[in-house]
Amino acid sequence: MRFRLLQHRDSEGVRSVIAARDDRATLVPGVTSVRELALDAIAKGQTLAEAVAARGEGAEVDLAAELAAGRLLAPIDHEDSAHLVMTGTGLTHLGSAEGRDKMHREAAAAEKQTDSMRMFLEGVEGGKPAAGQVGQQPEWFYKGDGSQLVGPGGQLTMPDFAQDGGEEPELAGIYLIGPDGTPHRLGLCLANEFSDHVTERHNYLWLAHSKLRQASLGAELLVGDAPTDVRGASRILRDGAVIWEKPFLSGEENMSHTLANLEHHHFKYANFRRPGDIHVHFFGTATLSFSDGVRTEPGDVFEIEAAPFTLPLRNALVRADAAVVEVKAL
Repeated sequence: MRFRLLQHRDSEGVRSVIAARDDRATLVPGVTSVRELALDAIAKGQTLAEAVAARGEGAEVDLAAELAAGRLLAPIDHEDSAHLVMTGTGLTHLGSAEGRDKMHREAAAAEKQTDSMRMFLEGVEGGKPAAGQVGQQPEWFYKGDGSQLVGPGGQLTMPDFAQDGGEEPELAGIYLIGPDGTPHRLGLCLANEFSDHVTERHNYLWLAHSKLRQASLGAELLVGDAPTDVRGASRILRDGAVIWEKPFLSGEENMSHTLANLEHHHFKYANFRRPGDIHVHFFGTATLSFSDGVRTEPGDVFEIEAAPFTLPLRNALVRADAAVVEVKAL
């Protein structure tokens, strides 16, 4: 059975963990972070559901009220932000049938396929291998460490040199590396993998630059079997009015790769299996306002929602002040 875990900080700065099933949410006694709860579960050979059940139930919580009050945090973090790694994969989603057919027609007609098109088609062909086998590796990118992670309601800050600050509505997998180096998937989050699409479009070799940005997570960590068909909506509000809105799809039914294949190609690198580390891995999207010609502005608010998550993810866009970095020789 699926349930959700959330992290909470009260008005006095005291942290707690919340477990939610359907419309009922209660505090989890004796634990102050999801990472602490997960480490205890691994040590005792328990699932997260068993670890929560063993601790009993605390006071009931009104999640909508706590979100509105700004007391819900990102559902995962690490006390040392250098030990939280944010990464992602792209060209992993099929998009609509019309878009997919269009891509194939253009690929067949093109004299020479772009690297992006080749990677997409290779994923369609080999991204869903049989159980126990390794499929085609995806596009992969690094976003930053835990200092770049923004929670629900927080501001997404584009650098002063950024050419764009665009939303990417998607799912993110949350992982904890166990003491023996085994990656454990804790669950999935609703996410905004914030990127600079103008920089990426200028030259695909600048993809790495375009992805070194903040990213945000919704308040809920969905624990249990991963849903295979996730349907939601992504919108942008400007001065309180919706200027762009579009549905988005995720889950394996709407992807060219399995989660297991994406996970293998990330965690096959030994340096990503360091005990105690947290990994936030973004699985990609096929829905962008940038593709529809939208140019975001500071003050815009990104809003993403999708079942089975019950709370929306909202973040306002701001631009950082200009700064010149000087390196001093010693």
